[in-house]
Amino acid sequence: MRIVIAGAGAVGTHLAKMLSVENENVVLLDESEEKLGKMESLFDLQAIVGDPTKISALKSAGVDNAELFVAVTPDESRNITACILAHYLGAKKTIARIDNYEYLQPKHKAYFESLGVDTLIYPEQLAAEEIATNIKYSWMRQMLEFGDGALVMIGVKIRDNATIKGIPLKDFPSDIPYHVVAIQRGDETIIPRGNDMIMVNDLVCFMTTSDQIQYMRNICGKEEFTEVNSIIIMGGSRIAVRTANLIPDDVNVKIIESDLNRCHKLLELVDDRVMIINGDARDPELLRSEGIDRTDAFIALGDNSETNILACMAAKRGGVFRTISEIENIDYISMAESMDIGSVINKKKIAASTIFQMLLNTDVLSVKCLSFIQAVVAEFPVREDSYITRKPVKNLGLPEGANIGGLIRNGEGMNVTGNTMIQAGDHVVVFCREHVLKKLEKYFK
Repeated sequence: MRIVIAGAGAVGTHLAKMLSVENENVVLLDESEEKLGKMESLFDLQAIVGDPTKISALKSAGVDNAELFVAVTPDESRNITACILAHYLGAKKTIARIDNYEYLQPKHKAYFESLGVDTLIYPEQLAAEEIATNIKYSWMRQMLEFGDGALVMIGVKIRDNATIKGIPLKDFPSDIPYHVVAIQRGDETIIPRGNDMIMVNDLVCFMTTSDQIQYMRNICGKEEFTEVNSIIIMGGSRIAVRTANLIPDDVNVKIIESDLNRCHKLLELVDDRVMIINGDARDPELLRSEGIDRTDAFIALGDNSETNILACMAAKRGGVFRTISEIENIDYISMAESMDIGSVINKKKIAASTIFQMLLNTDVLSVKCLSFIQAVVAEFPVREDSYITRKPVKNLGLPEGANIGGLIRNGEGMNVTGNTMIQAGDHVVVFCREHVLKKLEKYFK
C-alpha cells in the first residue's frame, strides 16, 4: 500500500514511524529538508522535499498511485487544499487534519467529500474527549469504552494496598470478572502469562464489564479516591476549550491562562459556568488562592511538556489527587510516569492511532491508543466465515504481542478464557503492540 503523508510535524512523523514498521510504502512530504533527513535516516520510508499544496510536489510524491493521502501540516487550509489536489491527481482516499470543530458536524460531511476530502481529523478534539472520559474516575490512569460501555479497559497504578499484588496470575480464581491484558513495569511492557505477577508500582491494563468497575476499584485499593467535582486547567489552548465544554455542568471548572488577550477570547469560547483566571498556574500562591487544596483534578495543557510535568507535581504537593498532563514529546512519557504525575495525554499518538485504523483492510470499529504503553486496543467485528470463529481462543495461534481482552455479544460485555469460542456477530476487543495490529487482520477476514 502506497501512503503519502504531507507534514513532518508531530503527528506526521509518529504516523510515519508506525507505518514504516508495518512495511508499508510510505512517502513523507514536507518543505523542511532538515526534518525529512532525520526521518529518512532512521526509518524505512521515502522523503520528498516539497510544498504539499503544489501539484508538482504531489506528483513527485506519487499521489496518483496512493491508496491513502494524509495531510497533517500545522495549517488547516493547506491540509484541505492538499487533499483536494491529491484527490484530483488520483489518490483513492484522503484525510485532512483540521483545527475547526465546526467542520466535524455531520451536515458538512457530504460537502467535504464532494471536494475530495474523505475524512477530517481534529487531534485537539480527540484529546479533549479522552481527558473528559478519564476524569470520570479519579482512581484510573486511563479508561476506554467499547460497545457503548458494555466493555471497558482501565489502566490503574498499583499501590501497596492492592489485594491482587504478588500473586501469580495462574493462581487467580477462574471466575474473576476481569482479564489482565498488559503490565507496564518501568520501561518494560509485559503481555502477561500464568507465572507473571502484578507488583507494586506496576501500571496494569484490565478488561472488564462496566458493572464491575466498583469491584475493580476495591481490589486495586483505590477506595480513598474521591469523584471529580472541581477542576483547574492550566492553559487556555484549543484542547482546554474543548475539554471544558465536554465536562458535565455540575463540575466546577477554572481555566488559568497567562495571556490576557487569550483570556478575553476564552470568555467567548467556553460556557458561562467556566471561570477564566488571568495568571500563572505554576505560581503556588495563585493556586492556593484558587483553592488547590480543595480541587479534585488538575489538568496541565500548556505548550511546554516540561512545564506541564512540573505543574502537575506542584498540584500534587498542593493536595490534588488526580492530575493529567499533556506531553507532546513521547520520550518524556516514561519520565513523567517515573515521577508519578498521573495520566498523560499525547495528541499525536491519539491522532496517529485514529488514522492507522483507516488503513486496515478489515472493518475494525475503533483503534485507541494507550498513553502509558506503546500499544493499542482495537475492536473488531466478527464475520460469519472469520477464521477466529473456528477454534477456541487458546488454539488460534494469535501473534506474539496480542491479547484478546474480551468480547461483546448481543450488546453485553463478556470475559474471554482460553476455551471461549468466538461467534459470528461478536465484537472482539484486542490489546496489541502497534506493529502487531495488521497481523490480526487475517483472523477477522
